[in-house]
Amino acid sequence: MEHTLAARRPFVKRASLSRKLTETSPISFQSGLDDPLERRVSTVGRVQPHLEVKIIDADGRIVPVGVQGELCTRGYSVMRGYWKDEVRTGESIDAAGWMHSGDLATIDAEGFANIVGRVKDMLIRGGENVYPREVEEYLMRHPGVQDVQVFGVPDPKYGEEVCAWIVPRRGHALEAQSIRDFCKGQIAHFKVPRYVRIVEQFPLTATGKAQKFEMRKAMIALLGLQEQRTA
Repeated sequence: MEHTLAARRPFVKRASLSRKLTETSPISFQSGLDDPLERRVSTVGRVQPHLEVKIIDADGRIVPVGVQGELCTRGYSVMRGYWKDEVRTGESIDAAGWMHSGDLATIDAEGFANIVGRVKDMLIRGGENVYPREVEEYLMRHPGVQDVQVFGVPDPKYGEEVCAWIVPRRGHALEAQSIRDFCKGQIAHFKVPRYVRIVEQFPLTATGKAQKFEMRKAMIALLGLQEQRTA
């Protein structure tokens, strides 16, 4: 089944998780007080009243229910554009008024959405799509992992390889091989990080957001890698 979702139901009291995006003023999804607890804590809820959302693939086609793709929003909440930046505005809002969020998401048959990653973060290893957030969430189950960031680095054979930077919990001594062993047989082999670096902290922005591009640059330099040219 392929469809867009439009919500025009009366406003109700809302609570718990929501999906916030400044460009959509700022909420597109939110859960309700009458939603099951499991849905309130594991999803970002359902689309807000008087808005439309859709999930599309790389070619712009709407995907079936439950299949992940890029989340797009259209409606009164979408911004008019970035201030004095027509180029960036055109990259984010298409001619039909859809705001392309850059989020990878799924929407189930009941309309509940789940954010699974970022389009720009996705890496392709040997033709297989790897979503860093999925690997990060698995590695966070390790009792010795305090925080983790996963990203791709260039590889001459596979195009990209999976790399993980890990901040260990206090009192835990982690090794790269033990992290890989923790993954084997639990997640797909192409998602297992080939490169693991144990660090005290991540490079951060002024607002405390991890800078994956800086980690990637550091690993490329450390490993003596070269960016792969695309045709």
